[in-house]
Amino acid sequence: MNTSKKLLLQVFIVYLISFQLIYSQVDADYIKTVVLKSETSNSFAPIFRLGESFSLNFDDVEADEKDYHYKLEHYDYNWKKSQTSQNEYVIGFNENRIRDYENSFNTLQYYTHYSVRFPNEKTQIILSGNYIVSVLNEFDEVVFSRKFVVVNPKTDVGVTIHRSRSIETIAEKQTVQFVVNLANLTINNPSQEIKVVVMQNNNWNTSILNLPPQYYKTNQLVYKYDKETSFWGGNEFLNFDNKIIRNTSLNISSIYLGEDIFYTYLFTNEERNKIPYTYFPDINGNFVVRNLEGENAPIDADYTWVHFSLKTENILKNKDIYVYGNFNNWQFSSENKMKYNDRTGLYELPILLKQGFYNYKYITLDNQNNVNDFEIDGSFYQTENEYTVLVYYRKMGARFDEVIGIGSAYSDVISQ
Repeated sequence: MNTSKKLLLQVFIVYLISFQLIYSQVDADYIKTVVLKSETSNSFAPIFRLGESFSLNFDDVEADEKDYHYKLEHYDYNWKKSQTSQNEYVIGFNENRIRDYENSFNTLQYYTHYSVRFPNEKTQIILSGNYIVSVLNEFDEVVFSRKFVVVNPKTDVGVTIHRSRSIETIAEKQTVQFVVNLANLTINNPSQEIKVVVMQNNNWNTSILNLPPQYYKTNQLVYKYDKETSFWGGNEFLNFDNKIIRNTSLNISSIYLGEDIFYTYLFTNEERNKIPYTYFPDINGNFVVRNLEGENAPIDADYTWVHFSLKTENILKNKDIYVYGNFNNWQFSSENKMKYNDRTGLYELPILLKQGFYNYKYITLDNQNNVNDFEIDGSFYQTENEYTVLVYYRKMGARFDEVIGIGSAYSDVISQ
């Protein structure tokens, strides 16, 4: 087996391991609208500079003011727990009670909104790297967890996006190429001490890992791969906006008020895999909570049962279809799996969602756990995606991986 095939196999195995880890992490069914984002920038990505303020927000729709606490843990590049002790990555405590919570106001669906900010007087992160923040109930059971990355920039990363050079996928794939400028940082063995992660739309499920530099220049690592750093371009995300819960809007066909909650019906989507690419702006799978009829969206935005429906040419055998996006942490859970309705001839699914603007897409998962995120919506090289490159450094003899660089680029500026 030649070197290129070995590298592709290694990357594929890492992808499968990453997918299995994500697949196993499912939120408790009463936990909704988890948002982990920067307090100082408009980025949706849970990637923060060391010392930057960020917050974790979520709702509990059982609305009984549960006693929750958070727990921060430091992880290695491959998402295994690092060998660091608590006092090496935080000042204070890595675990503490969440004291900031408030019940919803003037909503049909009652919920309790929880919020915690970092750094806070009890917890200050002092080490870069991969982290998982878990929220636990009074019985120390994890009700949900989220990954995030803390970066301490010591390198510059230049990223460019290109069309695939393979004739078979030139119309469907995008290739990420990048250069890591080490500046004055001395790396004795780059192939061993430096690791990178390449992500599309900040989705760890499809991230590419374990890529060594192709070659070295003076204080520069060059990654000019083609096949090894190629992603399916996919299609622009579908969307809807119910910031005014009583009115229909673009992509919403009807709304009605039930006995105790609103029901929102989206227009039926059709397969886009045989339709020519059409550009329309999206936010790359993310979502924004908002309520134009209120003053404080975190507690006065209401919940509604949003009904998704999909028309396909054929009933898919041995495959499930999921509604997929950052709103469900890119998870594959029973709450996001569509069911085929013999009466309507459609795949259908209701999801309880908070008012706001949402991006979503349809993906398939077969009985061998093979994911296909373009079988329904198609894949086009013109699709606008966000790509992020993270650079990890483990000095020879060290016990943990630091994150020393980040670079990003959008495929709306794509090189031929």
